[in-house]
This record gives sequence, C-alpha cells and structure tokens, in this order.
Amino acid sequence: MDELQSEDVQLRLNAIHSIPTIALALGCERARTELVPFLQDSIDDEDEVLVALAQELGRGFEKYIGGSEYAHILLPPLANLGVVDETLVRDEAAASIIKVVDVLSQEQVEDFHIPLLKKLGQGEWFTSRVSSAAIYPAAYTKVSPAIQDDLRKGYTALASDDTPMVRRAVAKSLSSFLGKLSNAHMMTDGLSIYRRLQSDDQDSVRLLTVDSLVVLAKQLGPPEIKEHLLHHIRHTTGDRSWRVRHMAATHFNQLAEAVGVSLAREEMLGQYVQLLKDNEAEVRTAASEKIADFAKFLDKEVILARILPCIRDLSQDSSQHVRAALAVKINELAPLLGKEPTIEHVLPLILHLLKDDFPDVRLNIISKLEILDAVTGIEMLSDSLLPAITGLAEDKSWRVRQAIIEYMPLLAKQLGRSFFDEQFGTLCMSWLGDRVFSIREAATVNLKRLTEVFGVEWARITIIPKVVGMINHTSYLSRMTTVQAITIIAPSLNLEIIRGDIIGPLLLLFEDNVPNIRFNVAKAFEVLVISFGDSPDGREFVQKRITPALEHMKNDPDADVRFYAARVIPV
Repeated sequence: MDELQSEDVQLRLNAIHSIPTIALALGCERARTELVPFLQDSIDDEDEVLVALAQELGRGFEKYIGGSEYAHILLPPLANLGVVDETLVRDEAAASIIKVVDVLSQEQVEDFHIPLLKKLGQGEWFTSRVSSAAIYPAAYTKVSPAIQDDLRKGYTALASDDTPMVRRAVAKSLSSFLGKLSNAHMMTDGLSIYRRLQSDDQDSVRLLTVDSLVVLAKQLGPPEIKEHLLHHIRHTTGDRSWRVRHMAATHFNQLAEAVGVSLAREEMLGQYVQLLKDNEAEVRTAASEKIADFAKFLDKEVILARILPCIRDLSQDSSQHVRAALAVKINELAPLLGKEPTIEHVLPLILHLLKDDFPDVRLNIISKLEILDAVTGIEMLSDSLLPAITGLAEDKSWRVRQAIIEYMPLLAKQLGRSFFDEQFGTLCMSWLGDRVFSIREAATVNLKRLTEVFGVEWARITIIPKVVGMINHTSYLSRMTTVQAITIIAPSLNLEIIRGDIIGPLLLLFEDNVPNIRFNVAKAFEVLVISFGDSPDGREFVQKRITPALEHMKNDPDADVRFYAARVIPV
C-alpha cells in the first residue's frame, strides 16, 4: 500500500499492477472498504499509472472483493477514470466498465450502473459524455423495457451533441448499439441515429458510420434496404470526403454481402466502379483490394464488360500502391472467368504487371501464380517470369530479395524441373553468396524445400556439388554458408548421399581455422546423428565417421566448439 503513494512513478506503476496481490493480502472485506475507495481517489496521477489502474480493475478484479455480487463497487473508480483528459485512459476505463457490467445482475445494472451512465452522459465536460457513449451498448440488454426507452433517448441525445468528439464516440459505438436493438426499434430509433450521424458535417464522424451501415443492412430485408438504405449507401460511396469513400471501399464487400447478391448486382456495381475510378489513390487502392471478392457476386459477362476496363486502367495507374494492390488480386479473377477469357483478357494485364518498375507489383503477381496455374498453366508467362524474378533477385532491398526466395519452391512445382534448372538454378545458388545473412539463411532453406520438390537425386546432382564446392573458398562466410546449408538440407537426404557426398567436406571443415565454423560443424554433426542414427547402418556410420571427429573437437581450444561437441556425444 505504501508504494501506491510513493513519489516514484515506476514504484506506483508496479504497485498498481500488484493490486490483485494487495487485495488478496487484505481480504475481500478490507479490499472493498479500504482499497477500492483509495483507488477511487487516485486519479490525480500520471497517465501511464491511470491506464494500468483501468486495465487491472477490468481483469476480473471482482473476484478479489467478494465476487460478482460486489462488482458494482468497481464502477465509481472506473467512472472517475472515464472523465480524465487522456484519451487512452478513458478508452481503457470504458473497456473495463463494459467487462464489469457483463458480470452484473439486472438489479445491479439498474441500481448502480444506469445512474452512473446518466451522470456521465449529462456531464458538463465532453470527456464524460465521450465515455458514456462507449458504454451504452453494454447495459441495454440487461435492463427493463422502460429503462431501455430511456437509454435510446439518451443515446439519441448524444448523437446530436454539440461537441464533435462526442458524436464521433457515438458513431464508433453505434454498430454495437444497433446490434442490441429489436427490429422495431432498429427501424425507428436506430435508423434515426444513423441518419443524423451519416449526415454530420464532420468527416471524422461520417466515416465511422460505415460499420453501422453494414449492421443495418444485415438486419433489414431487401425491401427495407431498398427503401431506407440504398440512398445512404450511394451517399457514403460518393461522399465529398475521400476518407469516407476510403472507408466505404474498405468495407465494400461486407456491405455487398449484407445487402445480398441480387441487390449487390443491381444497385452496387455502379458505385464500385465509381470507387475504382476515384480521384484519390488511397480510395482506388482500397477498392482494388476488393476486386476479386466483389467479382464473385457478378456474372462472367458483367465482369468482362464493367470490371475489366477498370482493371486495364488500374494496371497503368500512376500510383504504385494501386498497382501493387491490383497485383495481389488480379490472379484471383482467373477461376471466376475460366480459361479462355483469362487467356484473352487477364493474361496480357498480368504480363504487363510483371514488367512493372515497382518491385512489390511484380512480387505480388508472382506470389499468387498458383491460382493462375490451376486455370491456365503458366507456360505462357515463362518468358516474362525470368526477367521479373531476376530483377527482384537483384533488388536493392534485402526484404524483396528474401520474399522472392520464399516463392521459389512454389515456382519450381509449377515450372517443372527442366525449365527451373535451366532458368533459375544458377540464381538459387547465387543467393548463398549474398552479403546479407538473412538472404543466405533463406537461400539454404530454399535449397531444402527444392529438394523436397524435386527429390534427393536431383539434389545430389544439382545442389550438393555446388554447395560443397564452396568449402575451399577464402571467405569464411562462404565456408560457413556451406556448413549451414548442409545442416539444413541433410535431413531431406538419404544416408547414401550423406556417406558419399556430405561427410567428407564436413570432416575437412571441422579443423577450420575459424572457431565459428568448427562449432557449426559440430551442430551439423548433431543433425546427422539425430537424422540417421536410429538405423543400424546409420549407427555404424556415426561410430566410424562422426564420433572420432567429435572426440577430437572435445579438446578444441575454443570453449564453444568444446561445448557443442560434448553436447552431441551422448546423443
């Protein structure tokens, strides 16, 4: 308790996180009569301390004061936190109040929470009204019909508040509140509140109503949607603020699902095309991310007639982010259109995007090629794939190089062994010499995955000679890469290849001048023992070739080498 009053902020913060322990030490009755009142008066503190207090009171703290029958005692301190200036404190307090209300009985809610809610909602300072808006939905289903009427009136009043921050809080919580209403009240109070907020002069309020529009569409039937919502959907997608249109584009598929396939086809296609042609790149980006999902609502002929012209324009958009978003989704149109339309209309656009200057565009196309392959095969892309992948493999950003490495096994499956070896075999090996460790590491994992695709015989002929050929390199990093590659690939090989092609190079490196290489050789030996030591032939191999080397390494002058060698011996 003394630390709760300490002048040191960190001590107070630690004490707040320990209040469950303090409550246990005090016992339930003293926690109710001493600790909670003390906490209620502790709002004059640093914001981080108040955030921690709000969080702790919402983490089932009622069990430390006697259970849910006393949980209402936590409401006053949380209400005090709900009126402070710092937004994060208020948000955490509101979240904890919702959790407390969840464990209260109807009688407790009506006797203790509703008066507190009304007091917050009528507070002179806007912060209390903001907090009240967030907690209205939690109480609605736990009170009598008469009190529900009062709650709807109070919530409606907040939706018309003079302060934009309060109206914004109502818009944010409206979707939750609508989910609690009956159909009758949805058509009256719910729609009325939505219309007020959707026509607000602040775009920060209007953009938060899109979630509520989805909830309304789910609750209403097609006739009601046509009569009451279509106007608002058109108004939202054509809003004068790009931020609202961006939010509409982000939620467009959810909205289409909510209104149903028929209305989506009849009424929303034009609005979607409008978003794809929006003046703002952010809106076009969000709309492009929904192309394949929205296209599922449409017939093939409609996609070709209405959506495809937009895609052609987007593939040449001035914004690289728009083109990158399109590249993620364009391949997903192939299953919807079928083979011939895809080859005729979509494939030329994909080929164009594969030549894009922005690496993310090319990378996004390549990442989804398996979808296209399932419909048309990717043989027609072969000529374009090579320069696209080569460009990505040499990109100045190591993260781009790493991403393309991770897609190589997928390409290997689609292109086949012969074509892959001819076009990409040398490229895969070149990554082992990259200056960035993460790339070298990804390259070794890539070789293992390629071995799983093409088989161990392919690895013996194609990979292993090139990997073990690096053991005499003057750069210790190249020799280290050899050891790490062997360590990763070895479990995918068979004992014959290990015995004939792998163990010799490792035995040459276990006496390398660089200690890091020597202890990595010990790690490689450990992998070999674990992978092949269970069979009779494997045990014999371990005893004759690996154990003597490990015994020698146990006397190595380097402590790390001795440690790893000793770790393997008992295995």
